[in-house]
Amino acid sequence: MATTRGVEVTEGDGNPAKPHVLAVDDSSVDRAVITRLLRSSKYRVTAVDSAKRALELLGSLEPNVNMVFTDYSMPGMTGYELLKIIKESSNLRQIPVVIMSSEDVPTRINRCLEQGAEDFLLKPVRPSDVARLCNRILH
Repeated sequence: MATTRGVEVTEGDGNPAKPHVLAVDDSSVDRAVITRLLRSSKYRVTAVDSAKRALELLGSLEPNVNMVFTDYSMPGMTGYELLKIIKESSNLRQIPVVIMSSEDVPTRINRCLEQGAEDFLLKPVRPSDVARLCNRILH
């Protein structure tokens, strides 16, 4: 795994044909967990530590991102705010966004789903959650 300026790029076997997932979480432990789960499902993963960094990558010439997994509660910009920006962008709105949180707050969950999130996962995220979502969304 290579780390550059808060970005961790992990590629399964380096196959560029694999779906590319952007994982966004300010917690290095949670970022490592979701990266490991996605890698074990054979996805290419780019992990970043903030929504701001995610937007920089999405706006760059970075390889196409097929899905975004983002934490809800992060300093600076929340996962909900990131979701809104992605869904309001004509260039990005087609990218599925999954929100993750350790807090089970029904109003927060509903607000994210109404804004266009594909799903809302409670942490700790389980391998079965990742497999179900990736099979439904990326295949």
